Parts: sequence; C-alpha cells; structure tokens
Amino acid sequence: MGPTPISTTFLLASLSAVALLETAAAYLGTRTQLPRLWLIAGTRAAQMFVVMTLAVVQGGGLQTLGLDRRTLLNGFRKGLVWSAGFAAAASLLFMGLLMAGLDPFTLVRSPLPQRAYQRVLFFMVGGIVAPVAEEIVFRGLIFGYLRRWGVPAAVFISTALFAALHLPAVPITQVVGGLVFAVAYHTGRSLMVPIVIHVLGNLAIFTLSLPWFR
Repeated sequence: MGPTPISTTFLLASLSAVALLETAAAYLGTRTQLPRLWLIAGTRAAQMFVVMTLAVVQGGGLQTLGLDRRTLLNGFRKGLVWSAGFAAAASLLFMGLLMAGLDPFTLVRSPLPQRAYQRVLFFMVGGIVAPVAEEIVFRGLIFGYLRRWGVPAAVFISTALFAALHLPAVPITQVVGGLVFAVAYHTGRSLMVPIVIHVLGNLAIFTLSLPWFR
C-alpha cells in the first residue's frame, strides 16, 4: 500500500505555510541576534509540524506524505540498503578521482563551524532536522502531488526545485541526491527510505569535511 494522492488544497495550504515560516525566519534573522543554526532548526521543525498537522487535518493522514506507520520499519531497512549502495558508488568515484590525481573531497566538502559545540549542533540540524523537513516537503508533498502527471515529470521537477533551494552554489550533490531520493521514495513506497538516505548522506558529507580529512 503506497501513499494516497495529495489534493491541490492540501498542497497550496502546506506550501503557503512553509513559505510564510521561511519569510518569518528571514525577517528574524535580520532583526534579532538569534544564532543562524538555531533559527534554521526552529524553522525546519515548525515547517515539519505544520505540514504534518495539515496532512492529518485536511490531507487524509500522514500516509498522504508516505509516512504510514505500517511501512516505516520496512522503509528504514530499505533506506539502509540504498545508503550502502550509494556509499559504494561514491567510494568507487572517489578512488577513480584519486587515481586521476584529483581531490574528490572538493566535491563534497562543506564549511563547518570552528567551535566543537557548534559543530555538534551543525551535525544535528544539517544532518537530521533539515533533511527530514526537506524530504517531507520536496518528496512527501511536492513529488507526491506531481506524480499524477507521471513519475519522470515528478522526479525532475521536484529535483529542480530542491536544487534551486541550494543556489547560488552549484548544487551538484543536490541534483544527484534529489534524483536518488525521489526514485527511492517511489520504489520504496515509504518516505522513510529517502529520509534515511538523506540523513546518512548529509552526515557522511559533514564527517568528510572535518579537519583531519583536509
């Protein structure tokens, strides 16, 4: 049993709430001294809460977003399998680049905070909270809605929107990741599949960005 169809009303209400929270966060960022990581954490958590609440109230339940509790455990297992395959492919690419005399870490290196406690928070927010929120919005909501016009269109459009979120940097990893997350969600029939891949992928990238990998 896969996710149920998403209505236009639910989509628009959810995206409006997500955009409003993003705007409010941007305003607070310019008007207050709140640390950026805490602001991101609060914004993503609020976006998750609002979208999931709307799913329950007007969207037909969390299964609309691919979060049917009956498929979560199986989705978690599939996510681990996908992650292992993705890691194996990335390792082969890294070895190929090293043999070619190139530095593969430049493709994934992410700037980390200098202080230890800030790095811990960075891993928690960027490695767990943000990926879960992004999967709920981009795969559970947007991809789930676009799927009515065919899986290829849903994959490419949701990936393009996901990559656009990370501009102005060249979103190579986001493009690849977005494609993988969307296909994994569709084939795995549970949002837990791309959530696991996204979380583990981000944590791996941040780990490879630590000083001893430079």
